[in-house]
Amino acid sequence: MTVIDPDAQAAWAPAERRAGKDADSADGYAEYADYDEYADDSDDDMPLSTRLSIADTLTLGNATCGFMAVYFTTTGVLIPHLTGSEDGGMARHSAATAVVLMLMASVFDLFDGLVARKLRSSAMGAELDNLSDLISFGLAPAYFVAVWGMVANDANQRVSVVAAIVVLLAVVLRLARFSCVPMRNGVFQGMPGPFGALTVISIVLLELPFLPTAVAIVGVAWLMVSRVEYPKPRGRLAVAMLCWIVLSMGLLCAWAFDAPGGELLLQTGCALQVVLGAVIPLFATARRVHAFRDNRREARAAAQG
Repeated sequence: MTVIDPDAQAAWAPAERRAGKDADSADGYAEYADYDEYADDSDDDMPLSTRLSIADTLTLGNATCGFMAVYFTTTGVLIPHLTGSEDGGMARHSAATAVVLMLMASVFDLFDGLVARKLRSSAMGAELDNLSDLISFGLAPAYFVAVWGMVANDANQRVSVVAAIVVLLAVVLRLARFSCVPMRNGVFQGMPGPFGALTVISIVLLELPFLPTAVAIVGVAWLMVSRVEYPKPRGRLAVAMLCWIVLSMGLLCAWAFDAPGGELLLQTGCALQVVLGAVIPLFATARRVHAFRDNRREARAAAQG
């Protein structure tokens, strides 16, 4: 007969503020609500490792979508290219499916934080989210860039691999930094992971010349680890973000099934995504400059008074 020491069993404990929730979580876009989770005290002796909350389940959905994006990129784009059995339509469908899965991952990333705030999350919530974000918004887009460098006619494979590594490391550094550095309420420092991942994919889908594409990808990676402030998706901003994700999925489907004007619509959507990625830092910088000037004026007025 096995005797179980109740003190050795992990129990529910109030969850601390989630440090580094890249929800971005919607991370822009998203990757974007704080994972300010609540966990109930419980006398249940069930081990902590088996206690997955609803929010944790959504987070696992995020990781699953990221893995499946890598799967479709490999089976539908890379392998046919390596074996010489390329089919333009199949490659387009697989690429679109992979991007749609990354968009779905950002939706999961958005809602896991919202659900955690409303209900509760286990003590594993923050770690699960960071690992899932690494798969969906780090590995998946980086792999997409690497495969693009192998299949595109004018691409340099070695340079594209370097660009992919830069994207992956940027997400790793971002997640690590936000796990240990407290952020000002209501903003993210650096481009959120989901937003950055979608921007990287949009740059690739624009089918620009290779060198400008690679430079733009590295630029997005820099923005993800920069100190530029991005607003967290709450209230109307979260709704707008969700609508944009749904619209992006529709554009990808139209392109994948070769609908009339589908390619033009996709190119327009990708261009708008890239413009947003470039304009938001400009607005954030201008806002900080104005705030600095206002503070100086107030300090001078106080000194003169």
